[in-house]
Amino acid sequence: MSLPHHPGLDTPPLSFPCAFDIKAMGRHSPDFAASMRALVSRHVPPQELHAVNTRMSRQDQYISVTLSITASSYDQLNAIYQDLTACTEVLFAL
Repeated sequence: MSLPHHPGLDTPPLSFPCAFDIKAMGRHSPDFAASMRALVSRHVPPQELHAVNTRMSRQDQYISVTLSITASSYDQLNAIYQDLTACTEVLFAL
């Protein structure tokens, strides 16, 4: 998966470095948030991972994890999303 970059659209391109939220959703497991943190930490220095927030689905079957980072480039974001989509625990990533 690659992040779209379309010059000429109404939305301006990202200007790096910038604040960026990454969201991953998976089936509820006690290790999901830690796994997502570890996965993103491979691409982000510790001082650039600012927050990790979790939210359970209504029936506690799924969990979403939002990781707030300082992104340094499109290449970094592409690498993160490639790892997320390759992870069998992740149902989808935004």
